[in-house]
Amino acid sequence: MDKSHKKLPRRSELRRQREREQRFLSILDAAENLFAKNGYHHTSMEEIADLAEVSVGTVYFYFKNKEDLISQMLEKIGFQLRNLLGREFENADGSIEGFKRAGILFFEEFCLNHPQKVAILFRESAGQSNRLEEHRKQIFEKLIQDVQNALIRVGDNLKVSYQSPFSPEVMAVSIMGMYERIAYQYLIWQNRPNDLQTIGQDAVDFIVGGILNLSSKT
Repeated sequence: MDKSHKKLPRRSELRRQREREQRFLSILDAAENLFAKNGYHHTSMEEIADLAEVSVGTVYFYFKNKEDLISQMLEKIGFQLRNLLGREFENADGSIEGFKRAGILFFEEFCLNHPQKVAILFRESAGQSNRLEEHRKQIFEKLIQDVQNALIRVGDNLKVSYQSPFSPEVMAVSIMGMYERIAYQYLIWQNRPNDLQTIGQDAVDFIVGGILNLSSKT
């Protein structure tokens, strides 16, 4: 018998691992629901534990405190959004139509289907602490870099050059700023989800017009 092979985990160990992961996700889901509905500062760890159907001690086993909880939640939401847009950017293969589809996906898939995540990302996690703000900064910088890289691929595919070396970066920052403001304006402030599909299309058309305006054939 080859003893060099690692011992495979028992089924009971795998089951316990699944249960731990499920409790972790249940706590995150409960906190997301309560933070979006009642606000970060008006939600207690006891309320989160109650909704997740676990003990308060279990919540503290997975998370140091409420800030740690929203920080990990923010990381999860940022990953989901980057994965959603990144997949569409890859499928777009540098086409302007593909870039437009990625924008539409943000409004129709992310915003309309996950309004609670929008509230966490753009409202509840903002201005809470220096640590959390630094975390938000890192997530948005990654999103901006993703958009910037997609813009560079669009330019290469269309064989166009931008007005300056900074144009893709400036446009990426502006695009993410517009996405954030539109989501905040129409989902959080005005609560108009039924209008967001049309509004999102208008926003993306406006953005694409700006991209084409800042580029010229090489």
